[in-house]
Amino acid sequence: MNETVRLLQAHHSSRKYKTDPISAEVLDAIIECARRAPTSTNSHEISLVIVRNADNRARIAEIAGGQPWIAQAPVFIAVVVDLYKTGLGVEKAGAEQVFQRSLEGIMAAVSDAGIAMATLMTAARAFGLGTVPIGGIRRDPQAMIDLLELPRNTFPVDGVVLGYVAEESPQKPRMPIESYRHEEKYHSEALKPAIDAYDQTLEAFWQKIGRTDGLSWSANMAQHYGTISRLIKSVAQKQGFTIEV
Repeated sequence: MNETVRLLQAHHSSRKYKTDPISAEVLDAIIECARRAPTSTNSHEISLVIVRNADNRARIAEIAGGQPWIAQAPVFIAVVVDLYKTGLGVEKAGAEQVFQRSLEGIMAAVSDAGIAMATLMTAARAFGLGTVPIGGIRRDPQAMIDLLELPRNTFPVDGVVLGYVAEESPQKPRMPIESYRHEEKYHSEALKPAIDAYDQTLEAFWQKIGRTDGLSWSANMAQHYGTISRLIKSVAQKQGFTIEV
């Protein structure tokens, strides 16, 4: 199998890290991969904030809801939607930036942040590092904005932990391919059987690794997708992101 394909198919999050530093050469190469990733209309609307200071990483671990691996690993990279940067370009051209006030603008920016995250993780794994994506920084986005001193028209979408793994975690099983791959049109009839099967598979996985708090996929979705967080909206609006069109 192609090595890149093997690497991608072997993806799993690692949550126990050594304190060994990542060399400047390796970190620079990983960041350069993300910088080369595509952005909508060549906007370069993503910036990365590299956090190596131990106190700052410990603070991010708190902001993310108590995730100790953020403090353990030597590097945390925040992926920031950066329409402050694009605004400077628009201003230089003699116009006013309004893109951050549209749904299209927000969707394009978040999509580009996801591409950057995926690129960072793949590059890091290619160097033998462990990774875990962190969406928990959105639990308190204002605290992240303050910590990273982010200007208006920016938003910390997510982040990623990088480090050398002290203990590998097993790869979590995924939902059946029928729930993911649709030929020619969307096949809704395949979903309920796939969800039933995945609930059973995931519950068996939790039992196998001794996770007594592990939930079925359905129960996990009910816990997270059955509520709405209004905090992100208020902070995003304060930063300049609104949906007017």
